[in-house]
Amino acid sequence: MKHGLKSEHFFSAEEKRRIREITDKTESRTIGEVAVMIVESSDHYFEAEVMGGILFSSLISLATSVIFFRSSLWFYIPLNFFLFFPAQLFIRRVPALKFHFVGAHRKEHAVRLRAVRAFYEKGLYKTRKNTGILFFISLFEKKVRVLADSGIHEKIGQETLNRLALHVSRGIRDNRAGDALCEAIAEAKDLLAAHFPVAKNDANDLPEDVMTE
Repeated sequence: MKHGLKSEHFFSAEEKRRIREITDKTESRTIGEVAVMIVESSDHYFEAEVMGGILFSSLISLATSVIFFRSSLWFYIPLNFFLFFPAQLFIRRVPALKFHFVGAHRKEHAVRLRAVRAFYEKGLYKTRKNTGILFFISLFEKKVRVLADSGIHEKIGQETLNRLALHVSRGIRDNRAGDALCEAIAEAKDLLAAHFPVAKNDANDLPEDVMTE
């Protein structure tokens, strides 16, 4: 696991304790299992770095050639090529700029794919009666998705899951991410307990701590 990423420090130690506590309570009342995962970004978005690099190197080269070299094309072209790689690296290092070179549909698609991948990589599909729920937060895209296995979809439906995701998303926007996530997990707990009550010898197969990448 990588260290020092923003995802590692998104929740405070106290918030992580509370999330673990509400997750424990959920799994003491239902066979359903809840996992939380935060990623720095759902994709590298290399094309955004290229587009940003081209734009910045072109603008700097144009301004320099106009001011100092009387709009010389012979100066503009090599300078543009020379500045492209530093400009691309600059876009990579400044997510706030990179964000604007990625379309909304592209971000939505990347988060959806990354959340589905996490659902299977972390083994949520292996839960008893297909009752795993994943709260997935992707920081770069500022998006939250709640994924559930087939057993839950039959009883609850995607509309409810989308509402839980929206609640967490609004909490992040209002700077109360920990509270909002705990509230969403608590609601999921009540829904799961109503449809999938705890059973004898039920084992917890998923990590209760917040997973980060």
